[in-house]
Amino acid sequence: MADETGISFWLPGQFGSLAAAPGQPGWALASVYYHTPVSAGADVARSREIQIGRFNPALNVTLNANLKANADLGLFIPSYVFATPVLGGQLALQMATIVGRTSASVAGTLSASLPPFSLLRTDSIGDSVTGFGDLYPQASLKWNFGVNNFMTYITGDIPVGAYSSMSLANLGIGHGAIDGGVGYTYFNPATGHEFSAVTGLTYNFINPVTNYQSGVDWHLDWGASQFISKQVHIGLVGYVYQQLTADSGQAPILGDFKSRVLGIGPQIGFIFPVGDMLGYLNFKGYKEFAAENRPAGWDGWVTFSISPAAAPPPPQSMLIHK
Repeated sequence: MADETGISFWLPGQFGSLAAAPGQPGWALASVYYHTPVSAGADVARSREIQIGRFNPALNVTLNANLKANADLGLFIPSYVFATPVLGGQLALQMATIVGRTSASVAGTLSASLPPFSLLRTDSIGDSVTGFGDLYPQASLKWNFGVNNFMTYITGDIPVGAYSSMSLANLGIGHGAIDGGVGYTYFNPATGHEFSAVTGLTYNFINPVTNYQSGVDWHLDWGASQFISKQVHIGLVGYVYQQLTADSGQAPILGDFKSRVLGIGPQIGFIFPVGDMLGYLNFKGYKEFAAENRPAGWDGWVTFSISPAAAPPPPQSMLIHK
């Protein structure tokens, strides 16, 4: 297996344009609709069948099968930005949760042998789950130096979501994780040029149900855009995801292989007033490629957030010359 059952704590693409740009102090709320249809070949399908106990992994197995999965998820992310600087930067805290539905199926032909016995069967199994996912707390610090913005963050997984080690489809990952990294945003209001990149590492804790531990993962999310007005920007987004170390906790029945996926696609964002607050609506999509040992396809994101608007500058007193 790679990233137990081919699913990682990190959802590639969750950071994008303006990621490291400081916000306005106060409460904010972001909501995200995330949709993805993915598929995988025989290796991933076989690891899923071993994981849910469909056959004894000691068997010599040949599986000509495909795995298909779909997810429709809603992410809700309240956050608070502090006005008082911390280490010269802007501190923000947030807590994200997931609600939605995901489904998965495996279909194909399985040949297995344990001398002197052998079997041949056609497999067609599927699962779906609707409910809540895990909780994802995050703390970040951001610094602004003119057109250059820097950030550091730490986040993790609190495994309270719908999860069963015997199910093909889950909303939780069944184990805790901790993730930290750094980010950078270049934003020049005079030219409208913007570029952002955030990179980090994930350490996965042991799954207490399966005694399986996924390896260390590295990820990079980026976005580049051009503001065509003060309210609209368009551009590209992308991500790179690579598992760095092998999993542990069980014999590497399928070999020591690590998961990887890359994605790229378009984006468009809109900034507009919502009463005395500031609204932001972003559409982005990724086509995945160069995937190894995990399901891949495409994913689309619709993000809507409301945050405090920038305070107007204080009125200038008139100078009277006599």
